Amino acid sequence: MDKQFTIGVLAALFAAFGFSLNFVVPFIIGDYSTFDFALVRHVVAAMVGVAVLASEKELLKHLTLQNWFATAGLAFIGYVGYFLTVTGAAIFCGPVIAPAFLGLVPIVLAILGNRRQGSMRWHLLMLPLGLVLAGLLLVNGAAFTTESLGSNQSLWIGIPLALAAVALWVWFAMANQAALANRPDMPLGIWSALILVSGGVEMLLFFPIGGALGLFQLPTLGFGWSSAGSLYLWGASLSLMATVAGVWAWNVASRRLPVALTAQLIVSETAFGVIGGLVVHTRWPTGVEAAGVGVLIVGVVLAIRIFHRDHRQQSEALLRFADIPADAG
Repeated sequence: MDKQFTIGVLAALFAAFGFSLNFVVPFIIGDYSTFDFALVRHVVAAMVGVAVLASEKELLKHLTLQNWFATAGLAFIGYVGYFLTVTGAAIFCGPVIAPAFLGLVPIVLAILGNRRQGSMRWHLLMLPLGLVLAGLLLVNGAAFTTESLGSNQSLWIGIPLALAAVALWVWFAMANQAALANRPDMPLGIWSALILVSGGVEMLLFFPIGGALGLFQLPTLGFGWSSAGSLYLWGASLSLMATVAGVWAWNVASRRLPVALTAQLIVSETAFGVIGGLVVHTRWPTGVEAAGVGVLIVGVVLAIRIFHRDHRQQSEALLRFADIPADAG
């Protein structure tokens, strides 16, 4: 159990790090839009997914219509739909308020996941959750100042989109874990590849619609290497790290850890994102930002320790119970 627990924790933290790389996207794509970047990223990920599927020997028995429909739905919920709502929220709310709302994800996910699975006793869950919430408030506190709110005139559109993004990610995390639980013989490589291929196909299907709405700049700026080479290089690099590796690591964690714990581990994405943003802007954190990241890290570490200790005690109790003779008492 300890080995599986450690693998799950490390996988969840790696997934959070991979996902946090998305925060640097606006600084590296130049005149191209985030939709162009998403197209390149998901197409490259889909190509990797096809390569993985082609290399699997026991592939055919897993390529059922049920599995394709399940992974297509998960890809739309957790990747394409989530991306569209997050991007829309950033457009209408600005780059500060939208991520602040996304900080609700680990709180909502931990509560709903623990309610469904009962993996952690509630009184043990409250302290790390409280620290995570306090850390998120410190990191994102500047988003809700009068000045920040007054500079955004389309909050009535952006805030519902941000809340929709929260709902989609929570839905994805719980549905993905439930789907894996119902398929104990499903190799994680095949499952991850099916999601990646589905996401790439869905982005390609969205391209004509988005192009007609003027969301993509590739048709205007050009598809050639001379103009779009940087987009392709960064898109492919972050696709391999944030999408391919992130999806695989998240599935590894989902199979080994309960939702209540993975929800608190994924909050480290915020800490990684803040650190990455500071590196991009080449500045030191403010006192509030440093305190917020510190509290987040303490909350995550405490959640890991409490969960591990609680489950070890429960396992030891079960072993002692199993050693009691049947005719005892």
